[in-house]
Amino acid sequence: MNGTNLFKIALRALANNKLRAFLTMLGIIIGVASVITMLAIGQGSKKSIQQQISEMGSNMIMIHPGADMRGGVRQDPSAMQTLKLADYEALRDETSFLSAVSPNVSSSGQLIAGNNNYPASVNGVGTEYLDIRQLTVENGEMFTEADIQSSAKVCVIGKTIVDNLFPDGSDPVGKIIRFSKIPFRVVGVLKAKGYNSMGQDQDAVVLAPYTTVMKRLLAVTYLQGVFASALTEDMTEYATNEISTILRRNHKLKATDDDDFTIRTQQELSTMLNSTTDLMTTLLACIAGISLMVGGIGIMNIMYVSVTERTREIGLRMSVGARGIDILSQFLIEAIMISITGGIIGVIIGCGVSWIVKSVAHWPIFIQLWSVFLSFAVCTVTGIFFGWYPAKKAADLDPIEAIRYE
Repeated sequence: MNGTNLFKIALRALANNKLRAFLTMLGIIIGVASVITMLAIGQGSKKSIQQQISEMGSNMIMIHPGADMRGGVRQDPSAMQTLKLADYEALRDETSFLSAVSPNVSSSGQLIAGNNNYPASVNGVGTEYLDIRQLTVENGEMFTEADIQSSAKVCVIGKTIVDNLFPDGSDPVGKIIRFSKIPFRVVGVLKAKGYNSMGQDQDAVVLAPYTTVMKRLLAVTYLQGVFASALTEDMTEYATNEISTILRRNHKLKATDDDDFTIRTQQELSTMLNSTTDLMTTLLACIAGISLMVGGIGIMNIMYVSVTERTREIGLRMSVGARGIDILSQFLIEAIMISITGGIIGVIIGCGVSWIVKSVAHWPIFIQLWSVFLSFAVCTVTGIFFGWYPAKKAADLDPIEAIRYE
């Protein structure tokens, strides 16, 4: 019996039991749609995190005073004062793998402009901070090196600060805002960046010369951190080694001494977040894959029922010359047709649900072509795997016993 006839017979058998065939497909449909949707959500989250990290500067390096905390032990206050301006100047002048370096000090308090106020932090930074964090001045200008040298009371503010201190829509450039009773003249407004992947508002920022914050707000001589940017992302490791060498020399640390500073890179953050996202995506896919397994068991169950119901039909076919391989192929084709049809419908529904989630819930969604092919391939293999045993059972029936079956 040729393949065309076997296909027609299988199609006719499914058409005679449309509802049962559809209900059998339902497990496959739900499984494939679930896998595609879950993978799309997981991959979308990963893409979103990568984009957010890229916007923050994928080659950014953060240097903090004090060694890593171990076992939850609080650092001694003196250990958090190990970074000095001399360290920043050494990094700025001596490194060959850094494109930009900026000190960082911060003071929290209340910003006041007229009758409006807003809680915020003033970050004392250098002029290269914008390049490191990939920030852009949209209105006005960045403060200058001359402002840093003179500890000028000037600042650059973000969009959130503008909206809260100047709700009437007036141009803030040239206006005076107060922080801890000290007046700051606004010289520029940063271009809006929105929220990052950790839910932090990147526009609730106030930047001022680091000398101003150190002398006028904090009255300290040490830095709370140093931000730097490697020449390229591939050179980040070389840059961190160079930074470590310079700081250890400046701090006169012996070979046996531990670092009294901590270096963090965006690559570390990216790797950590990506591994977490990949784990969650795998878990979601495994949970969704259970539906495919349930769908496969449903196919096996229905094929068993079909073999039992059509035992006499099988006996008659075999008595007029049908071979065991023909009977096996007939039932196997039925199982594969159920599986493939359910897979196609599942792919369409999965892509549709992903689009709905993106449109309604505004979640980041990214459907990868391999996830569609993988889901479709798995459901096809499921059909073959779970359809084989019932089909083999049908092929092994004795024709005489089959014809006598009631």
